[in-house]
Amino acid sequence: APAIIAARSLGLPAILHESNALPGKVTRWLSPWCTTVALGFEDAVQHLPKAQTVVVGTPVRSQFLEAASNAEHTGIKDIDIPAEADVIVVVGGSQGAVAVNQLVREAAPAWLAAGRWIIHITGTNDPDADSFSHPHYVHRPFYNDMAALFQRANLAISRAGAGTLIELAITATPSILIPYPFAAEDHQTYNAKAFANVGASQLHPQNSLSAEMLQALVSELLNAPEQIEAMAIAARSLSTTDSAAKVMQLIEEEISEHRAKEACV
Repeated sequence: APAIIAARSLGLPAILHESNALPGKVTRWLSPWCTTVALGFEDAVQHLPKAQTVVVGTPVRSQFLEAASNAEHTGIKDIDIPAEADVIVVVGGSQGAVAVNQLVREAAPAWLAAGRWIIHITGTNDPDADSFSHPHYVHRPFYNDMAALFQRANLAISRAGAGTLIELAITATPSILIPYPFAAEDHQTYNAKAFANVGASQLHPQNSLSAEMLQALVSELLNAPEQIEAMAIAARSLSTTDSAAKVMQLIEEEISEHRAKEACV
């Protein structure tokens, strides 16, 4: 907020990028002061009626764009998984998600008994991270090549942060989304709804989800390949592979327009 106010008081252009479907308070309050507000979700437009908005998607790392250009599942270099095996990837965001981790560990035996593999990114805050083991269950606090992991996944179980969702969209990964219930203004639920509304994901609030329900949901989806394929297609429809270029173009245009105005003064 201080940077936007300072820029506008000096007559400088100000551009915001808002990744979430529900814009944050600063974005909502100060968007009318900004030259342009670039958005990751079309759904965010309705929350900024007085702003000059443009939907550009959210930029992602180059690894994800490379994964998106590869029609086949890529291999995970350090985990030897049979090509025919279903892979469930579990991610809880940058800090992990202890509640989701607990649900997954309770549901995991049934998935593993069916021959599936689980790659579980637990984060560093889970005291029970080492409490479950199985030859086809791999847990790590972090994983460096998330693009390859999502590309290989048949299904992801995830929180609903904007960054993770755009990565799932780019790699066309079907997902079960469990929004973080204490996120500011419940904004992760708004993100998840954007995906659920087009059929890319299933949305399940944490407080209404049991391990038995999660076990059944995952099993049902992985036993329905046509539904998984439809979810993948829907996820891909939400991706914007040239988002970084669009943001760059927007910035360059604003700078050029500002310089032209200055030259006329």
